[in-house]
Amino acid sequence: MPFEKVEPEKLSAAVTRQIELFILRGILRPGERLPPERELAERLAVSRPSLREAIADLRDKGLLSTKRGAGVYVADVLGSAFSPALVRLFASYDEALFDAIAFRRDMEGLAAERAARFGSDTDLAVIDAAFSRMASARPGDEAARDADFHMAIIEAGNNVILLHMMRAMYDLLAAGVFYNRQVIFARNTTRAELLRQHAAMNDALQARDANAARAAIEAHLDFVSGALVDHIRAEANEQVARQRLDHDTGS
Repeated sequence: MPFEKVEPEKLSAAVTRQIELFILRGILRPGERLPPERELAERLAVSRPSLREAIADLRDKGLLSTKRGAGVYVADVLGSAFSPALVRLFASYDEALFDAIAFRRDMEGLAAERAARFGSDTDLAVIDAAFSRMASARPGDEAARDADFHMAIIEAGNNVILLHMMRAMYDLLAAGVFYNRQVIFARNTTRAELLRQHAAMNDALQARDANAARAAIEAHLDFVSGALVDHIRAEANEQVARQRLDHDTGS
């Protein structure tokens, strides 16, 4: 008979598995500092030697890193998603800009559908709170709160692969690789219009209307894409106009 003796699990292995799951599910984020050793051991109800063994195991796996005198951190597990050379290439060509928007449209639309259907009441409450923070944000904070709202929808989709893919994407967006929110406003877009689009997403999600949630995401990103087309065309026209002016004035 193919039975084997059941061995009790080491405490350090249980700690390792718990931290691994927190990282996998996006609860612990890249760069986040773990509590001090004494506090973490107390929270987990394990001895400090068992905790140290688990941390060493996770460090060997590349999931945690130790900074001398600063503590233990979640490793930058998203850092290898896009190489610096590829990021520079993305920033150099408009083709990558529009592919990024199309990618977001597909993935965020899927996440919104999943959030409406499968998200918990707490997931939807988090989305609603993120929308409220965005609606009340000061001008300098709006872009960050906008990204937080979109990430809350992605997290509520409850798909860990989608979550980590989109976090890597949003790292690029936060760095301004693909576009800056101010470009949208430069095309005579009002803050109220963007807020209305985000309110439509939130309303559909709170109503658990999966089709409307996806449609609202798609409409918003179609709008962003159109505004960027207008911006690029206007920049090209401005360059031609300046060349014509320079020629006519003999500059």
